[in-house]
Amino acid sequence: MTLRWQTDVPTVSWLEYGPAPRCNQIMTLTPAVSNHKVVLYGLVPNQDFCYHLYVENASKNGVQEPVNGNFRTLFSPERKVVTFLALGSTGNDSLADPSAGVAGRQALAGFMAKEKADFVIHTGNITPDGLNTQADESLFGPFASVLRKTPLFVALGPQEYGAQRAQSDSKPFLYNNYTRYHDMTWSNATPKYYYFDTANARFIVLDTNIAQGAVWAPDINEESAQTKWLKTTLSSAGDKWKIVVMNAPAYSTGVNGSNLEVAAAWVKLFETYGVNLVLQGGDTNYERTFPLRNGETHSRGVTYVTLGTAAPTPTKRVYEDAYTARFVSARHYAVGKIVDRKLTFTVYSETGKQLDKFEMYL
Repeated sequence: MTLRWQTDVPTVSWLEYGPAPRCNQIMTLTPAVSNHKVVLYGLVPNQDFCYHLYVENASKNGVQEPVNGNFRTLFSPERKVVTFLALGSTGNDSLADPSAGVAGRQALAGFMAKEKADFVIHTGNITPDGLNTQADESLFGPFASVLRKTPLFVALGPQEYGAQRAQSDSKPFLYNNYTRYHDMTWSNATPKYYYFDTANARFIVLDTNIAQGAVWAPDINEESAQTKWLKTTLSSAGDKWKIVVMNAPAYSTGVNGSNLEVAAAWVKLFETYGVNLVLQGGDTNYERTFPLRNGETHSRGVTYVTLGTAAPTPTKRVYEDAYTARFVSARHYAVGKIVDRKLTFTVYSETGKQLDKFEMYL
């Protein structure tokens, strides 16, 4: 596991960690920098770990009170229970009332911190403009109580590629503002697309941003490296739960609507290889479709869920379509729980109100 933290001035740091409750079994030291990164070794599946993080005090003659955290490693296949949180678009405060976005993030974080989840899924658009300087305000500050104990997995949104993502000279932006500060699972395409297995589920994270104007995002056409990788990743998943995470919605009746390029590239693949659930961003609302196959309701179809409003002002439904099972204009987060062959998905508003709940079976 990779653990990252930032300090407001360069300083050495000490990290102690170990299997809970023995949080001081291993110690590691970082040099005097502001952006700290430590790779934690000796981890095993199905285990709770805890850590103490120390930094120098202002006088440089001792250390401050430690930051204490904990996390749970991913589960081995024989375990059949896993719980995760999901949300999207923690950036994009309303220009008319930016305080509403701040309050929304804080309220969601308060409820999320009470959940006993194993990890967090983010459907993209972490900050308003993709800048690392905005990350503390949009994500790491308000959601600190969640991220201190829960690993984070992100699907890149267009904002991660920057405001100038359509320009040919925008290539360094993602590295300078995202890749340098975030680590996902190790793969050749990280952080653009990757997958991870936990318990009896495979989570597949895709990059849809070429269809959202980011010229340096990976292609999604049939012959692209990403699509070939997707086929291999889906076909090798066996009888696991298959959950896809991406930003652009294949099906949406919100303001932006369905992304037809993404739908044309991957919907058939999702159906062919038995994807159970697709978590999307891209529209600032909550929406769930009925299980779909060939664009129509089908008992063995794919369910698409849009999670796109953690901070932005929620928007109303624009398009009408019979595939929508539930549409809510509200800030929200979701809790997914897999117990063997049953998945329960519950969505809550920033006031803690239940907005939706559904069950799926493998």
